Amino acid sequence: MSYSHCAERLPLPTPTAALGTLRARGLRISTARRQVVDALFAAEGPVSAEALARSTKADLASVYRNLDALEQAGIAHHVHVGHAAGRYVLSGRHDGGYAACERCGRHVQLHGDDLTGLRETVKALCGFACDFSHFPLVGACPDCEADR
Repeated sequence: MSYSHCAERLPLPTPTAALGTLRARGLRISTARRQVVDALFAAEGPVSAEALARSTKADLASVYRNLDALEQAGIAHHVHVGHAAGRYVLSGRHDGGYAACERCGRHVQLHGDDLTGLRETVKALCGFACDFSHFPLVGACPDCEADR
């Protein structure tokens, strides 16, 4: 079960800090949980549960259970970057958002400050305060648009 992407996010600097937060919330630190935390800290960007299972050699169901615990604790969150399965990233990393190409699947990170004008425009148009960190802005990347 996934938790709301609106849950308080706790950007933690190290795996040790993340594990300490889990302990403080009464959660056990199993080998599998430690491996998932370490793999998220090692990841360059959002990573799928399947990739985490491969890199940790853990059972996929166990990885999903641990990711749910990390989301509930505010340590990680899932994002969608196109039509693929959700991916997971540590809180405090990649919080701005993403742009995703609907044609080739390429995605690029957008920094929070870069989205300020867009947030203001959306708010002026309809009153919504937008958070682009969960779902990407979709369209065509420069290469796919040039090929069109």
